[in-house]
Order: sequence, then structure tokens, then C-alpha cells
Amino acid sequence: MPSLNGTVGVKLALDQNTPKKQTPKSLKRLKIKSTFKSARKRFRHSRRYQKVRLMYQDEAGFGRISKLGKCWAPQGVRPIVASHHIREFRYCYGGVDAHTGQSFFLIAGGCNTEWMNECLRGLSEKFPDDYIVLVMDNAVWHKSRSLVIPHNIEFAFIPPYTPEMNPIEQVWAEIRKRGFKKMKSLISSKK
Repeated sequence: MPSLNGTVGVKLALDQNTPKKQTPKSLKRLKIKSTFKSARKRFRHSRRYQKVRLMYQDEAGFGRISKLGKCWAPQGVRPIVASHHIREFRYCYGGVDAHTGQSFFLIAGGCNTEWMNECLRGLSEKFPDDYIVLVMDNAVWHKSRSLVIPHNIEFAFIPPYTPEMNPIEQVWAEIRKRGFKKMKSLISSKK
């Protein structure tokens, strides 16, 4: 993408927010093999379950911020416009099995350890006979000491700054594109 630095005086930061393309050399540097070797040792107790399920988990925030009120006024007069400033956000925890398409979603009031515990408990209850390997990013609440991990769930963390390795990111993009077009659907999702 060409830079507009000389023309406008401000460099666009669009390329900073897009994920960087991963090469085999860069993935070797991340030492992913050692993660799977240690997971293999912990994986032995999964044999008592009917099925091993590989699921991808992530959180996404959906919200609205109201616009400021506007009106016409004579030149030189500063009008006072009554308006309600609204900031509402809902967060969605999701887990998707990329092979079968089965999923679990939880609409929450925030992103923290308490809500992550609720998500894990709900996921464990939905698939009680399955051993779940949950692939997720390195968010702080995923590694909290007060996190209660159910007996049938095992964590596998993706390397930092690699959202393209988590297929649920595509689900969030599709929901943002298609869903929550009307504010009523977002407001009615409150608990």
C-alpha cells in the first residue's frame, strides 16, 4: 500500500492493524513444537472420554456509542442541545469446533476471569462426554490463577499476535458484517 506521508503529512496506520503473514521460518521461531510435546504428556487422561474435540475460543466486543445532538442556530450563538450520551457494550465468548461446526456462545457483561469461568463451565456442561482441547489467544484472563478449568478441558495457546491462527476470528467478522444491524437486537441481548 503506498504511503500518503508526503502528501497529507500523516501516515495511515492501516497496515499496522492487519495480521502479518506467517512464514515457516517465523513459525519455527515461536517454538510451537515444544507446546505440543508438553500437551501430549497431559493428553493421556483424555482416553476415558468418548471423543476428543478441538475447539477454538475467543471473545469479541459489540457496542454502540450515541452521536452528539446537532441543530441549526444563528451565527455567533452557541446552542445548547439536549442529548443522551450512551455507551453500551456486550461481550460474547465463543467456542467453535472447526471440524463439525458445533459451537458454544455466551453473551457477557465484560471480559474478565469471572466471565471466563462461566464460559468454561458452560462449555464443559454442553459437551460433558468429550475431552476438549481449547485453542485460544494469550489474554490475561485466560491465564489467571483464579481460573477454574473443568476436568474435560485442556488449553492450547496460539503464539502472540497471530489472530489468523484462530478460525473463530472469521466468525466474529461475519457477525459484525451481518448481525447487530438494528440496535434493538443488541439492547435485547442485555442480561
